[in-house]
This record gives sequence, C-alpha cells and structure tokens, in this order.
Amino acid sequence: MDIPETDSEDEMAPGWEERCTTDGMVFYAHHSTQTTQWHHPRTNKKKKVTGELPYGWERQITEDSKVLFVDHVNETTTFTDPRLAFAIEETQSFGDLRQRFDSSSTGLQVLHGRDLTGRFAIVTGANSGVGFETARSLAFHGCTVVFACRDIDKAEHACKRVRMQRPNAVCHPMKVDLRSLSSVKIFAHAYSVKFSRCDILILNAGVFGLPHSTTQDGFETVFQVNHLSQFYLALLLQPLLMKSAPSRVVFVAAESHRFATLDCGNIEEEVLSPSYSTGYSSIKAYANTKLCNVLTAFEMQRRFGEKGINCYGVHPGNALSTYLTRHWLAIRILHAVVRPFTKSMQQACASVIYCAASNDISRYGGIYVNNCVPCLPSEKALDGIMSNRLWITSLTMIEKVLGQRAFTTQTCDVNIEN
Repeated sequence: MDIPETDSEDEMAPGWEERCTTDGMVFYAHHSTQTTQWHHPRTNKKKKVTGELPYGWERQITEDSKVLFVDHVNETTTFTDPRLAFAIEETQSFGDLRQRFDSSSTGLQVLHGRDLTGRFAIVTGANSGVGFETARSLAFHGCTVVFACRDIDKAEHACKRVRMQRPNAVCHPMKVDLRSLSSVKIFAHAYSVKFSRCDILILNAGVFGLPHSTTQDGFETVFQVNHLSQFYLALLLQPLLMKSAPSRVVFVAAESHRFATLDCGNIEEEVLSPSYSTGYSSIKAYANTKLCNVLTAFEMQRRFGEKGINCYGVHPGNALSTYLTRHWLAIRILHAVVRPFTKSMQQACASVIYCAASNDISRYGGIYVNNCVPCLPSEKALDGIMSNRLWITSLTMIEKVLGQRAFTTQTCDVNIEN
C-alpha cells in the first residue's frame, strides 16, 4: 500500500489521475496498471461534479478532436476539466457531509467555481450589510439578482456599486416595504410579471433596537418586518419557487433565537405582536422574531420540501457591524468596539450563500446553519406543533388585514386550514 505524503484525505498516491465523464461522474485512472475505477483510491468514496462549468469557462473541441477548456476571465486554457476542483463526494445521508467552510470563509469562496447564469434570486434588504454582500456575491457569479429594498434609491445605488466592479452583473432594484403587507403583495405580483422564475429567495431584511411602534397594518414593527411580511412574501412566491424547483428559501435568523420567550402555549397575536402596555422589550421582540424565522423555515420545508423547495435558517454571525444597529446607540458603540474581532460582511454572508447556492447541501433542507456548518437550533425551533401554530396564526393575521384577497389562486396556493 502506498503511504501518502500529505495529510489531505483527497491527495492521491503517485501514478493516479482524477478525471470525469461528460455527465459529471468522477473516475480515477492509474497510469502504471492502465486501470480505472469509480472510487477514490484513498477515501474509497465516489465523487461527482455539477453539470456546469465555473463562471467564465467554455468547453471547446480542438482540430485533433481533443477537449479543451478555456478560461475567458483569466485568458488561459487547459485540458483538465476545471469542474474537478469542485467535485463533491456522494453522500448517503446528511451525516456524511464533510465540512469545507468555516467562520473565516467568505461568500465568494463558497461560490468559487460556480456558474449561476440563468438563476434568479431575490435578496431583501440588499442595499447594505450582509444583504448587499450576499447579492453582490451571487451577481458576481452570473445570477440575476433582485435587490428588494424599502428605499428604491438605495437599491439603485447598491446595484450601481456592483456593476462598477462587475459591468456584466445583472442587478434589478425593486421596492418592497416590509412594514406593509399590501406592499409585499404588490412586489410579489410585479416580480412574477417581470420574471419567469425564482430559484433563490433570501429573506435577509430586518430591524433591531426599535422603541415600540406599530405599522400601518397595526402590528408591532419588529414582528412584521422580521417575520410576518417575509413569511407572506415566501408564500406569495411559492408557485414560482415550485416552478423553478429545485429552489431554495433562506431565512436569515440569529443565535438569539435561543433566548426567545415564545413557547407552544403562547403562539397568539397578542404575544407575537405585543403592545407597549405589556412591558415591551425590543431585545425580547427581536429574539422572538428570530425564533419565528427558524420555525417558519422548518415548517415550510415540511410543507413544500417534497415539491422541490428546500428551506434553511441561518445565523450570519455575532455582533456584526451592520445598519441593523442604527436604532440603538449603545449597541452601535458595543459593535464598534468588538468590530476588529468579528466577521467582515463577506464572511458574514458565507453561511447565507452556503445555503442559497452550495452543492454540498443541495439534497437537504430543513437545516439550521452557523459558520457554514449545519448544527442543532434550540429545542423550541424543532417543535413541529409550535411551528404549525405559528404558521396558522400568521396566516390569520395576514387575512385580518387583507381579507380573502390576501391569498388567491393567482398568487399563492395556500389553504388557511392546513
């Protein structure tokens, strides 16, 4: 048996070469014995590559009938299939996943080698912070990205910033005000008319540290912006997501969901959307909405996973220096102090990108991810009865404002009795 000269599991002994078939199956050739095999000679595992070439690459046939790969971005050529650098092991179960990224990884690193041309994504709150870096990373890899923001001028400016760095990037600013359910419905209709599909929906927008206030719909602002409106948006876009299957929905949650005060016995409007007189706490309200995000991701997976929609809850990072903290001076100061020790925005968006576009977990949904690693959420987040009650209560609250026109066969295939 050959003794490997490296600690890398994927490193092969001398004489072996990795190749792949036209349909993406990886095989291994040994030059001395002139034999081939499907299993990796060291790990004994099978691998495969995606059908897509990395962004900017093209497959050509030379005059002597050899296959040549051209990198138009770096203006280089090679006879080695570039997809081999991003081959993934075939897994029999979720537990077989091998960790390839961590807290220091960036969104662009997670997307390295991916070509998202032809895919369509929506990112709420894409004008700044984690949302902007998420949208920028996707656009850099050929994805058509809609910057869904409350301030259309900021959305347009964000799109211009991306195009200055990557002129061929396809970005579309669109207005959606999550403080208004009617605005959400108008956005969903406008998007459905303008675009024929939705492959990735990233529900990133959020508010934190607000004093108690209510929206024009009569709900507490943090609850409506962080949960109710984005839940509604996901439901309205469900037909397009199903049409584009396999598709993905990413709920940007937070580790603070572990400190939520919600439980199975108090999933009701008065608790979800508290009044000032109940002793309102903005920190508690935020934690509760983050639990709602994770619960909704898991419940949506249960309802639509078999229809090709995979859903994820994500924690982007702790004490991030984002626009989210703009309403609370003390938190802004704290985040400024710890900023050198926390993630950059590119690192913070990595877990979001991992769920939205990584091939590693393309077969799995209903997962909570932190630092690009699937992990266990809180015990409450795994409560199926609690998530079902939240789903039904949220639908009831939306119908209370918009009536029967909230859900129609044209916009959403949802039965409130589910």
